[in-house]
Amino acid sequence: MNIGYVRVSTTDQNTARQEVLMQELCVEKVFIDRMSGKNTDRPELQRMLTFARAGDTIIVESISRFARNTRDLLELVEQLTAKEIAFVSKKEAIDTSTPTGKFMLTVFGAVAELERDYLLQRQREGISIAKREGKYKGRKPKDYQDLIPVTVQWRAGKITAVEAMRRLGMSSSTFYRKVKEMNL
Repeated sequence: MNIGYVRVSTTDQNTARQEVLMQELCVEKVFIDRMSGKNTDRPELQRMLTFARAGDTIIVESISRFARNTRDLLELVEQLTAKEIAFVSKKEAIDTSTPTGKFMLTVFGAVAELERDYLLQRQREGISIAKREGKYKGRKPKDYQDLIPVTVQWRAGKITAVEAMRRLGMSSSTFYRKVKEMNL
């Protein structure tokens, strides 16, 4: 069975281009993640790895859609190989059912990781320059105008801390830090 894996980094991005490719390649089942590829902790990726069986082929548009660093890529492909599942990346023309494909996978994986590292380096450099020029101020602080009344209710035992966090839209670490900062 040909199984497709599609990934975009955010929910705002469109998967259509990758899905059309999967249709053109007669992929029978497609798994789609809308999240960063920074690690392999992606629900649809994990579902796909569980679903695939010996003799199946996993098809991706490009290596960067499957994994963002060489270690993750090689570990994922090793898992597939152990289950006798082939891996194909269309953009890089890699097919791990061949010795050349296995070698090229390692090379392209390293290049994809290098490209990602360069992008992050350029981003950090750009932010640094913008900060020096006074153009980058970082994230704007959130306005927690309800913090005091909600905290008063929490301290009085009228609501739980969990309820206070829910009302304020805060994580527990943010809630307790803000309470401490404001001596509430």
